[in-house]
Amino acid sequence: MKKRILFFICICSLFAVHSSLFLAGCKNKEAKTAEEKTFNVQIQATETKPLRPFIEATGTLTPNEEVFISAEVDGILKSVKVDEGVHVSKGMMLAMIDDTDYGNEVKRDEALLKQAEASLANTKLEFQRKEALYKEELVTKQQFDDVSTRLSLAEAEIDRVKADLSIAKQKLAKTRIYSPLACVVKEVKVSMGDFVKNGTQLFVIIQSNPLKLHFAVPEKDVGKLKAGQDVILKVGAFPDKEFKGKASIIYPSLDDKTRTLMVEALVPNPNEILKPGLFAKVILYTGEARNTIVVPVTSLLYEAEIVRVFVVEGDRAKERKVKLGSKYGEFMEVVEGLKEGEKVVVAGQQTLSENAKVSVQTSTSGDKK
Repeated sequence: MKKRILFFICICSLFAVHSSLFLAGCKNKEAKTAEEKTFNVQIQATETKPLRPFIEATGTLTPNEEVFISAEVDGILKSVKVDEGVHVSKGMMLAMIDDTDYGNEVKRDEALLKQAEASLANTKLEFQRKEALYKEELVTKQQFDDVSTRLSLAEAEIDRVKADLSIAKQKLAKTRIYSPLACVVKEVKVSMGDFVKNGTQLFVIIQSNPLKLHFAVPEKDVGKLKAGQDVILKVGAFPDKEFKGKASIIYPSLDDKTRTLMVEALVPNPNEILKPGLFAKVILYTGEARNTIVVPVTSLLYEAEIVRVFVVEGDRAKERKVKLGSKYGEFMEVVEGLKEGEKVVVAGQQTLSENAKVSVQTSTSGDKK
């Protein structure tokens, strides 16, 4: 009887031990399950937007035309009729050189021309008389040759005096300096009373409507360029305004040092609020708009040549490798690896791993879930 009691006690003890171990194992499993970490993230759905491919660059605005106007005759400046910053029309007088000497030279040559014309007329009459007499053999050949020579010299004298008169009139005309185009006076280099010589610079004038925009494009983008492409630019002086233009000239060769190609665009400037010399942020559109999947640049993780994002499926994070295209402001084009509407992690992805548990948090900035 005692043996049976002892056996029963042993069985109960073993059952109690096993029960304790089983309960402890369950508790450890539950604790392990409860210890799985949850990561807080913010998400935004991928979008398809109609976007135009473009190239970004930095450029400089320059005048469409910049002309240095110089004196073409010597003399004293009688008047200067414009100041710097003044708008002038084509053909407007800018300055005048004292024309007294040049006017007198014209009058002298006009008198010489009249004298030469009278001499020619007399010589012609004499030639006609002696020609008739020579035909009747009433004058010698030498006498006829003499009058023929004097007639040729009289005709040559007329040509010489006319040439001198033409030059004198041109010099007289050049004492008045006119604007060759509608423009703005950038610089006045002389004052009234100055003595100027032929070649002395008097004014610098610029045409600021339209303006030229010069910017450099990297070698890798050269194949996308062609004349006529649309250009959008912004300048620091007007940060909220966009200005438009068109590419007009693609330069023929790259810069050896920078490996870039210069492009010139014409930018309309009817109100002349843009000024030559301003720096500009340039967007050159290289094609028509196309539907493009984009994601915020904040969602991208870079690792050497590999670019990754995390998308949320249920309560789990899934890693995706993506191929990128062009950058559009705060968004990046995704060529491969994502579909429209997938929920991309835009905050908190740095600590994620494949299949990590996530909790989507509402963004104060209004990001989409």
